[in-house]
Amino acid sequence: MAFSEAEATPLFGGRSRGNGAAARKRSGANGNFAMDMNAPSASGDDGEDNKSDRRSLAYRIYSQAATCCDTIATAGYSKGVMSDDNDVVYYEDTFNDQPWRCSIGTEERDGTWMNYRDQVGAIMSSTVWVLVGYSCLTITLLAEHNHLRNNVAMGYCTICAMALACHAKTTFTDPGSIPKEAVPPPILFKQGITTHAMCSHCQTYKPPTSHHCRICNRCISRMDHHCPWMNNCVGAGNLKHFVLFLCYTWTGCTYALIVFAVNYFGCTDEQCEFTFLLMQLVRVMSAICLFTLLFTSSMLMNVTFGIMTGVGTIDRLKKKADNTVHKADEEPMELKDIFGVQGYWTWPFPIDPIFEDHDRVMGYTMPDRLMREKARDEHR
Repeated sequence: MAFSEAEATPLFGGRSRGNGAAARKRSGANGNFAMDMNAPSASGDDGEDNKSDRRSLAYRIYSQAATCCDTIATAGYSKGVMSDDNDVVYYEDTFNDQPWRCSIGTEERDGTWMNYRDQVGAIMSSTVWVLVGYSCLTITLLAEHNHLRNNVAMGYCTICAMALACHAKTTFTDPGSIPKEAVPPPILFKQGITTHAMCSHCQTYKPPTSHHCRICNRCISRMDHHCPWMNNCVGAGNLKHFVLFLCYTWTGCTYALIVFAVNYFGCTDEQCEFTFLLMQLVRVMSAICLFTLLFTSSMLMNVTFGIMTGVGTIDRLKKKADNTVHKADEEPMELKDIFGVQGYWTWPFPIDPIFEDHDRVMGYTMPDRLMREKARDEHR
């Protein structure tokens, strides 16, 4: 597939996390999806100069992004088909606006996302690796003593490896932190929504369904909850990895319990009996798998309910407290807003998703992105 690149220079400084690769569906016959920047503001501005100071900050940023794009220099977009449907064409924003600083943390300038301030979360997330490693060791010892077939042990260890990979991606992936330069997406203005929330802690725009995490000290887009077992929040940016971790963990626990049950009830001679050490290892692992199976089952039901209703855990608890659950008007989440539009083959792997419309999924846009889109449209 051939790729064509359009180039644009950002006029607003600063790098922002959570504004990585994204795709937009082409609209119209010529593929132009430029934003309408000339809509009147909430204050009833009729376009006269003496009333320009009454415009909202976001609207003035949009106006500047739409009119100050005279200088164009560097690459930022590529065109390609990213869907099984050949009639749908997406434009992938390949501009790298991630921070280059060699540091860890949850601040916007940190190059690697990692929550190191929560000691309890660090211990709990490390415990996950210890327990999974223990289970792999137990299964390996059983295969070494000819109590399990090698392919059965390899299958279980593969599931554990995928679970740990998804756990690492959930922990070290930005869950959807809101940058300081974030502004409301233009679609909200087109829908007549002109009042927007601001976070009193971050002093930034706060999209709908986002919440401020006091542990990460950031506002997280589409935040579901802060998971101490992940030592990270679960939001729009890492929900896919979290769901995959739950699925692989649930599968691994079920797999191990079935293997143990078959060995227990199918043992007919002394050769299949475990030694004293292996027996204790299996008993402990069985208890761990049973508890983990129950826990992950409840978490999977909770996440599935949130996807089907479009209401996250925090919002659902708030609605229950206010007795307004029956008044919920959220729409169900589409799977492409969780797993991306790269293709079905990427769904089982902890690969960062590319969303069809990054701004719609995250609930905010960036002036730099708007200007790259405008430059791409002007140079097609």
